Amino acid sequence: MAYIDGFVAAVPAANKGAYLKAAAEVAPLYKEFGATRFVENWGDDVPEGKVTDLRRAVKAEPGEVIVFSWIEYPSKAVRDEANAKSYSDPRMQSMGAQMPFDGKRMIFGGFVPRLHERGGGSTGYIDGSLVPVPVANKDAYLTTTSTLAAVLLECGATRVVDAWGDDVPDGKITDFKGAVKATPEEQIVFSWIEWPSKAARDAGWAKASADPRMQPGQTMPYDQRRMVFGGFVPLLDERMGAGTGA
Repeated sequence: MAYIDGFVAAVPAANKGAYLKAAAEVAPLYKEFGATRFVENWGDDVPEGKVTDLRRAVKAEPGEVIVFSWIEYPSKAVRDEANAKSYSDPRMQSMGAQMPFDGKRMIFGGFVPRLHERGGGSTGYIDGSLVPVPVANKDAYLTTTSTLAAVLLECGATRVVDAWGDDVPDGKITDFKGAVKATPEEQIVFSWIEWPSKAARDAGWAKASADPRMQPGQTMPYDQRRMVFGGFVPLLDERMGAGTGA
């Protein structure tokens, strides 16, 4: 079964070039370690929220931009082995000592993905989100998101991924649970939608919002007020092998 490592970080806008350079240097190492895809996305439409938002999730400072990224693996075993190699590889240690952002505020975790896709074309825009879902509501959540995915794929999205929290550690400064004010009974879902372009994303959401399957009236199986989300432009997308499976 496929596996995802998900990340959210705050990067100074002035360091965008340095961040891209660092990501381009580390991506081949993860390919060597067994990853199948390595993706970095630069914040473009990241709104402030009343209760939670992505900027507060990583304690972003003025002048910093949110980066939403992930690494795909063919299995959790490959991911675990890759992480073990990354911790001991001198090349990774050298790069880690020169990160162009505050790694202490980055949030990260491991997730089991469920994939919906129609394929075709390149990815030009990403909607990324973090969702706190009661563990007891997992099946209801998956049913709801299956309907949403079907609508979005019909409206122009190329891929919809919901990744259920599996290895989501507590952090000293920031973490995924704090990002959405998760309770002990909740798990984190790391989710994203791939679109051909921002224009396709805007048109797709407008069309989806008018779809009868998306109309209000149903009770959502999670607290929407604490969900955090944003729109992102792909900064680096290295496809190294077969895509993530369902």
